[in-house]
Amino acid sequence: MFDDRSISDNRLRFVRFVFCGSMLVLLSALCHFQVFQSDRYVQLATSNKLRVMRVPPVRGEIYDTNMVPLATNVLTFDIVGYPLDLRKDGVLTGLSSLLRRHGIPLSESDLEARIKSQYVAPYRSVVLLKNLTLAQMTDLTSDGDFPSQVSHLPVWRRIYPVGSLLCHSLGYVGEISDKELQAMGEGGTRSRYVGGDVIGKGGVERFYEDRLQGFPGFQVIEVDARGRFVRSISGRKPVPGEDLVLTIDLGAQRLAAELMSDKKGSVIAMEVDTGEIKILFSNPTFDVNPLSWGVAGKEWHELISDKDRPMINRAIAGLYAPGSVYKSVIAYAALAEGVVTPKTTIYCSGSYELGNQIFRCHRRWGHGQENIVDALRDSCDVYFYEVGQKVGIDNLIKWGKVFGIGELTGIDLPGELAGTAAGREWKEKKFGERWYKGDTVNYSIGQGFLLMTPIQILRQFGVVASGKIVRPHLLKGTSEEAVTVGLDPKILQVIQKGMDAVVSSGGTGRRAAAFGVSIAGKTSTVQNSHGDDHAVFAGYAPADNPRYVAVAYIEGGLHGSTAAAPLVGELLAYLVKHDKGGNDLDQ
Repeated sequence: MFDDRSISDNRLRFVRFVFCGSMLVLLSALCHFQVFQSDRYVQLATSNKLRVMRVPPVRGEIYDTNMVPLATNVLTFDIVGYPLDLRKDGVLTGLSSLLRRHGIPLSESDLEARIKSQYVAPYRSVVLLKNLTLAQMTDLTSDGDFPSQVSHLPVWRRIYPVGSLLCHSLGYVGEISDKELQAMGEGGTRSRYVGGDVIGKGGVERFYEDRLQGFPGFQVIEVDARGRFVRSISGRKPVPGEDLVLTIDLGAQRLAAELMSDKKGSVIAMEVDTGEIKILFSNPTFDVNPLSWGVAGKEWHELISDKDRPMINRAIAGLYAPGSVYKSVIAYAALAEGVVTPKTTIYCSGSYELGNQIFRCHRRWGHGQENIVDALRDSCDVYFYEVGQKVGIDNLIKWGKVFGIGELTGIDLPGELAGTAAGREWKEKKFGERWYKGDTVNYSIGQGFLLMTPIQILRQFGVVASGKIVRPHLLKGTSEEAVTVGLDPKILQVIQKGMDAVVSSGGTGRRAAAFGVSIAGKTSTVQNSHGDDHAVFAGYAPADNPRYVAVAYIEGGLHGSTAAAPLVGELLAYLVKHDKGGNDLDQ
């Protein structure tokens, strides 16, 4: 009996031990879930009925100097949903079937890919379909099979009323890439973007992205068990982007496009004192509207592989030999270094001998005796061959830098190139060769290794016109004070006299003077090993009180005197006649 009672006691103690242990485990678990993990499980419970809808900001609009809209927004609709609801059985399958019936070929895998690319949290909205018109959105939502798990969201999209006219200046917007999203960095700026957002892809749209983009808002809503809207809980309104006013004069830009017609090249015009760009036209062009709304891969490939390269902004990224427009710099260097005076004459027989090499003047029978003003007027190559040798390449490079050669202008556009000032060190590094006198001969007429962009030529002539250098810019209100570069006023007057003579009745640029405004400038006919010679003219107006400077660089235009000079003359006349100082017309 003693043994039986002992066994019973042992069994009772064991049961008590198991019961107490079980209660301890349960109490520990209860404490863990109710105290330490309470916030997490409250959030999980809440997330089953709350949804956070991201509300994108309205992008800032862009206007020309007269407040004409250049880039604006139009109301469209997006179809949005929440990963938590969309990934329920049959939702994506049903939505894909619905879209196909309405002419929108999106498969279930396409929709899943879009969810994945934008996924942040299961209760944060993602965009499944963009850019629907009101008619399309109504057509879809009125279908009886439209899923309750998705909804429509009004969104403003980018349009460009001027189409291709300002494509290189404005740029365009497009969907942000993974690389661009990663480049934003963690936190801060990145919080403004998610996959599927649009971002500036070129021109002003890209350069001023930070100001145009704005900041997104959000709306927290309550939904029922089927994911249907119940009520709005809270939210924050999006902050719209900043509107920008450009210095571009749309009327002058249209005139430039008409005058260029189908010619390849670029035209730029700028205020001499402020650097405000009034015209920036590069040809060929492309329509930015399809790019902003999305194009097929085939269309994109055709655009970027076009042999005429329409997406290159030739005004700031086209590298060319400047030709005779550079003779204004050579002439200044010759006078500044004392190798000639305004009265010094050099005889042009039509050719120049250097060792066993013969360099021809464009006028085969020669110009006879020429002083520096005559040589600029007639664009006498032999005169500049001679003075270039006397000045020497090192001094030519030195004075070129004073005029901004080989340096970026700092225009507020992405993709500007600096060109090549060349010289001894450059050639040694580039080709492993020394600089020859024949190189200087070519350099002295703006050919050879010297390469410039049209906007650098524009800035060079701004210095010729005023003795000061400015930063060209497109955004109104960002002018910087012009910098005096230390040119001798007396020497500069001689160069300006030469520019006047070019556009006189006997000069190579006389056709620029046919539009009722006094103009000074220089022509170029640039040798082109790939085809017809390029045509160039750079000038400023009014000649005695310069307010505008302009350049036209026409690829394969043959002659600067006939193709480029009248074009620039007409544009300068337009600008002078349409500004406040339009009383400077020739009588």
